[in-house]
Amino acid sequence: MPDVGEGLTEAEILKWYVQPGDTVTDGQVVCEVETAKAAVELPIPYDGVVHELRFPEGTTVDVGEVIISVNVGGDAAAQPQTAQPAAAEPAAKDAAAPAAEEAAPTGRQPVLVGYGVAESSTKRRPRKGATAPAEQSAARSAVQGELNGHAGAAQAAPVAPAPVAAARPLAKPPVRKLAKDLGVDLAAVTPTGPDGIITREDVHAAVDLAAASVAAPAAVPVQPQAAEVPQAPQQAQPATGRETRIPIKGVRKATAQAMIGSAFTAPHVTEFITVDVTRTMKLVEELKSDKDMAGLRVNPLLLVAKALLVAIKRNPGINASWDEAAQEIVLKHYVNLGIAAATPRGLIVPNIKDAHDKTLPELAASLGELVSTAREGKTTPAAMQGGTVTITNVGVFGVDTGTPILNPGESAILAVGAIKLQPWVHKGKVKPRQVTTLALSFDHRLVDGELGSKVLADIAAVLEQPKRLITWA
Repeated sequence: MPDVGEGLTEAEILKWYVQPGDTVTDGQVVCEVETAKAAVELPIPYDGVVHELRFPEGTTVDVGEVIISVNVGGDAAAQPQTAQPAAAEPAAKDAAAPAAEEAAPTGRQPVLVGYGVAESSTKRRPRKGATAPAEQSAARSAVQGELNGHAGAAQAAPVAPAPVAAARPLAKPPVRKLAKDLGVDLAAVTPTGPDGIITREDVHAAVDLAAASVAAPAAVPVQPQAAEVPQAPQQAQPATGRETRIPIKGVRKATAQAMIGSAFTAPHVTEFITVDVTRTMKLVEELKSDKDMAGLRVNPLLLVAKALLVAIKRNPGINASWDEAAQEIVLKHYVNLGIAAATPRGLIVPNIKDAHDKTLPELAASLGELVSTAREGKTTPAAMQGGTVTITNVGVFGVDTGTPILNPGESAILAVGAIKLQPWVHKGKVKPRQVTTLALSFDHRLVDGELGSKVLADIAAVLEQPKRLITWA
C-alpha cells in the first residue's frame, strides 16, 4: 500500500481490477483504494502475471503492507511452484512475495505510485510448503472467496483447504456490490448459477425471502440513495434483516472526526436572514441565454458564490483562521471557496482555488468541474486542502435553512436554503416573490457579531439587488 501523501497511514481497498492469473503491464491500474480524503486508483510498476491478491475488497490496509504479488517472468515466474517447504529451508522467502524483493534487496523498492516506502518491521509468516499444481485451483478459489467479502479468511492461512474454499460463496463483483447495497449476506444465499455462482436473481430472491419473514415490509434493507449512505462493505446481516451495520471508515470516518473536532474546538455562532431573491433568479435565466456563458453551469449557487466573494472583499476579516499554537489570527488575502458535496462515499468539501480572482464565467466553469468530479468520485486530496470559507446548499433537498458546522481550519460557512415562491411585501404590496433563507456560521474566537452580521447582510443585499455585483466590485 503506497503512501499517497497528506500524512495518511492507511487506505481501504475498494475494488480490484485484476485477478490471479491476469497479465499486467507497468503503469496499469490494478485497484482502487479509498483514503480518508478521496478515492485513488493505483498502478502497478511491473510487467508480469498476477500471482496473489493479499487482501480482499473492503479491507483497510496500513501503508507499507504488500497488497499484491506479481510473477515478473523467467525464474521469478516459476518461483511459486518451485519454492521448498519452510521446514527444509528455513531461510526461504515467502513464495508469493514480489519478485523484485529478491532481485533488489537493497536500495529503493518500486511501489505502486512511486512515492517510495519506508522499511517495514511487519513480517509475514513463511508458507509451510510449496503450492503444488493440485493445490493451485484451491488457492484461486480461496482468493475468490476472500474477495467475496470474507476478510477473516485472508488472515488465516496462505492456502485454505479445498473443502473450505468450495464452501465459500462465489459471485462476480457487480453481484457482490448489489448484495452489499441490499444488505444481503452472500453466505446465506442459495446459488443457481453455473458452478455454484450466485447471480443477481439469487440476491433479489434472498431479499424477497427476508421481506416475507418479517411483519413490517419497511424493515427490509433497501438500496441506499447515493447522497445518504456511503457505499461501504457491510457486515453479515441477521436473518430477519431488521438491522444493517455499516463499518465507519474512509471519508465517513474522517468527516466524523473532523466535525467533532470543529464543533468542540471553535465556538460556533449562527445568524439567519430571509431575503427576496426574485431579481437574482431573473438574472440566472438571462445568463443562461448569454453567449458568454454558453456551455457553462449557470444556477443560483453561482450567484450566491459570487455574492459571498463580494462580501468577503468588503469584509476581509471573515476570511481568516485561528492558529492556536502561535496564538495568532491568520488573515488570508486569497479565497479558496469550498463547496460541500454529497457523494456516494459521504460528504466532501473540495474547493475552488483563488476563487476571488475569477470572472463569473471562470467561476461557473470551476464550479461545474468541481461538482462533476465529486459526483464521479474522482476528487483528489489536493482539491480538498486549503479551503478558507465554505458554502453548503441544503436547499437542493427542499430544506429552508440549517446551522452548518465549520469546516476545520475555516472561520465561516454559509448555508443556502430552498428558494420558494412566498408572499412578500414588495413596494408596499403583498406579492408572490422568490424567497430564501441564508444562515452563516462563524468562529466567534476571531469573528465577532458585528463582522458576521455585516457579511451576512452584504450577501443578502447582493442577492436582493444583483446590480451590486457591479457597483460593489
